[in-house]
Amino acid sequence: MKAKILLLTFAILCIAFITGCENDDFEEVVGVCPIVESTTPLSNTLNVPLGQIITATFNEEMDPSSITSTSFIVTGTAPITGTVTYTGRTASFKPTALLAENTTYTARITTKAKDLMGNFLQSEYVWVFSTGALLRPVIITADPINNAIAVPFNKTISATFNMPMNPTTLNSATFKVNQGVNLVAGTISYTGSTVSFVPTSPLLANKIYTVTITTGAKNSLDTAMAADYIWNFTTDIVPTITVTDPINNAINVALNQTVTADFSTLMDGATINATTFTLKQGTTTVPGTVSYSGKTASFNPTNSLIIGTVYTATITSVAKNTAGTPLASDYVWKFTTILTAPAIITIDLGTAAMFGAFGGNAGITNQGLNTVINNGSIATTAASTLITGFHDGLVIYTETPLNVGNVTGGIFSAPPAPGNATSFAKAQQGLLDANAAYLSISPASKPGGSDPNAGELGGLTLAPGVYKSASGTFKISNGNLTLDAKGDPNATWIFQTASGLTVGIAGPTGAKSVILTNGALAKNVFWYVGSSATINSAGGGTMVGTIIANSGVTFSTAGNASQTVLNGRAISLIASVTMVNTTINVP
Repeated sequence: MKAKILLLTFAILCIAFITGCENDDFEEVVGVCPIVESTTPLSNTLNVPLGQIITATFNEEMDPSSITSTSFIVTGTAPITGTVTYTGRTASFKPTALLAENTTYTARITTKAKDLMGNFLQSEYVWVFSTGALLRPVIITADPINNAIAVPFNKTISATFNMPMNPTTLNSATFKVNQGVNLVAGTISYTGSTVSFVPTSPLLANKIYTVTITTGAKNSLDTAMAADYIWNFTTDIVPTITVTDPINNAINVALNQTVTADFSTLMDGATINATTFTLKQGTTTVPGTVSYSGKTASFNPTNSLIIGTVYTATITSVAKNTAGTPLASDYVWKFTTILTAPAIITIDLGTAAMFGAFGGNAGITNQGLNTVINNGSIATTAASTLITGFHDGLVIYTETPLNVGNVTGGIFSAPPAPGNATSFAKAQQGLLDANAAYLSISPASKPGGSDPNAGELGGLTLAPGVYKSASGTFKISNGNLTLDAKGDPNATWIFQTASGLTVGIAGPTGAKSVILTNGALAKNVFWYVGSSATINSAGGGTMVGTIIANSGVTFSTAGNASQTVLNGRAISLIASVTMVNTTINVP
């Protein structure tokens, strides 16, 4: 019996050795038969990339000589060619060409594959998978964008893809920049998903460039773009100066001239400054303020220019437009100032000069406790009863506990007392002289006035001269008005408005002021007002100049405690003057 058992065991071992089949009872003796444990892609996978490398991983080391194109086969509509390799426990099939789109493939490992012990795969291993549509690289952004204009001459040209690319396919053969038929030289680099082209030399001004990235550009799976990508852009123009004021070689230029230059394109205001825009008299630099607005650069000398002197203005090539393109070279021009001093403008107020306020034939009213007329008088050709809320010395004109106004000069009116014939005569003469002064500063007598900002004087700095509102109304509401005498003590300003004058806006911070700089004097500022003037109705602020209005002047509003100041005179020819907590300093 014992002999029969030994004989049966020997027979089983022989059968296992010959077939190579796995036998659990004798595994340690004969080993394990090879099987495929996993594949890439998995069986029945969809949308497999067209560049997919197909792999099969075994449960044990295989005989590399048995892993060949006869044991690893991939078939689509027909068998496909490829390279078979084996590393570790994995066999790989790399197709010679990309797989076809939307195609089902069958991969098989045949029974010719065997392990290192010579045990063959017991049955053929088969799996299937399907490809999807080809995922091609696409350019999602280009810089400059297509049809861009005013592109800087030193622009780096770039394109960003929707996926990682094969850097070796991005080169001078696939990334081309042309100006017309001329190929532009440059250096190409690739980072992330962006390819960049840096021109060897600056691009030319005002030229159209064409950029082409060809289908030779491929992604990391060597998939090409579907078509060439082409776009265009136009380089910037070199900015130029189109006109200057004064023009080159101008003569008889005013001593208060603001020197300006207009550019052909919008400039970078930060590059228009005291370093790039200078004015010189010989080798001496003229001090001044440089500003830029719109397309115009301005140089405003701090002091008046010198009579009969040649000046040289320069704007250097450091000045750049908004695209960063500089002037091609320094722009230089010259001019000569007037040979004789300008005539001094004088306005004769006659006896009206003594009045801080004149209420025509309608009277003057004060509605505050802190109204004062310094260095001057008040008057009206109306009866004394139409002067309310004032006193001069011991004479009181209808004051109340809430309406007290101090006049440091005299008060002149028609009777009844304290008005009398003498004071009435002075008031009449004052009105005659005020009318004469009004006519002397009118557009008929002083023509040629300009309107620098469509009737809005707020926020401006004005040189001496005549200014006339084109619309018939002047306002100071967008900021304070600055009057710059440029060092000339005789500098005179005349403002003409056929209708109204309004200073300030509503609200507790609405007061606006007139500011005098560089020697400007209140006695040399005049306002011709065709109807009425309203000065800081919200209270506060400082007004400057002699206001001669046809139909009344009003300061502040009843109930405002803020002091409103006038350094000048408020003269109305036919209507009243009304004040609320107002200080008038007669120059």
